[in-house]
Amino acid sequence: MTADIAAGLLAGGVGLGVGVLLGLCARLGDFCTLGALETALIEGDFRRIHIWSLALGVAVLSVALADAWDLIDIGRSLYHSIAWNPVASIAGGLVFGYGMAMAGNCGFGALVRAGDGDIRSILIVVVLGIATYATLAGPLAPVRAFVFPQTEQSGRAGIGEALSALTGLDPAWLAAALGLGLVAAGIRHPRVRQSPLTVICAAGVGLSVVLALIGTFRIAETSMDAVPVEGPSFTAPVGRTILYLMTATGTQPSFSVGLVFGTLAGAIMGSLWRRSFRWEACDDPRELGRQLGGAILMGVGGVIAMGCTIGQGLTATALLAWSGPVTLLAIAAGAWVGLQRLLLSEDL
Repeated sequence: MTADIAAGLLAGGVGLGVGVLLGLCARLGDFCTLGALETALIEGDFRRIHIWSLALGVAVLSVALADAWDLIDIGRSLYHSIAWNPVASIAGGLVFGYGMAMAGNCGFGALVRAGDGDIRSILIVVVLGIATYATLAGPLAPVRAFVFPQTEQSGRAGIGEALSALTGLDPAWLAAALGLGLVAAGIRHPRVRQSPLTVICAAGVGLSVVLALIGTFRIAETSMDAVPVEGPSFTAPVGRTILYLMTATGTQPSFSVGLVFGTLAGAIMGSLWRRSFRWEACDDPRELGRQLGGAILMGVGGVIAMGCTIGQGLTATALLAWSGPVTLLAIAAGAWVGLQRLLLSEDL
């Protein structure tokens, strides 16, 4: 038991460090998934999409290199050890994306905004966490498990392996090529390329994935799998953090708890650095109700899809799991529907 607690503390420390990096880079580097989709789909400005591409490219490339150097074992990650359920990825992604549009942010984005003093975002994070655990292990869990069953599998069965079977090339080389392509696409945008801070912060977001995987993998190796191999995600970890705050004496520290607190701390650091921290509340009860309803949808959809914009969109895609890009596209589609509804309601 003592060894398990020590492993949990170490994993929590890894999560804390990764979270600080994520929160700080997102706040200083203008990294936001909904913001990227909104400016691209509505305003025709693809700068933040290019920032996303750069972050994803760094994540894919760094994970490929770590895998080639045996610093991680991709097959032990959640996104490869659980068989892919395409229906769950699409359905969960659509629900999550629509909820994200209604809430005005994803779970990660809400944490970053909370670090800027936005009280609404704090409420969104809390409601998201409660809805997550209600779906993951609460009253909605039996329904979720029946409709979207999860089956364990061994080994790797991702995009890299499929492409390797077709081309005969090593999956690591294919992943490295994809990562370089995404990085090149990201820096093609002149406003991204001409801003060293933006490039550094996007790279920091991408590197957070491999740092988390390496850290948790090493701890799992030395502790006989007392902790899972994890990358950044902000659906289940938010729920686990709320549970930990309520029952710390009955639960162990974990990567998830450290990640959430670290992200909030990093966002606060970035806000103080930019001198943008200020308390902000919601003056419109209808708007707050819509945002909290969106948080509930994100919690439910994120559990069904086994991840969010960061968990599936960044981490799972960097691991070349099938669920990653499929879920990310479904989230984008759901967000587009939600944004169109919001635009329509403004015109009425």
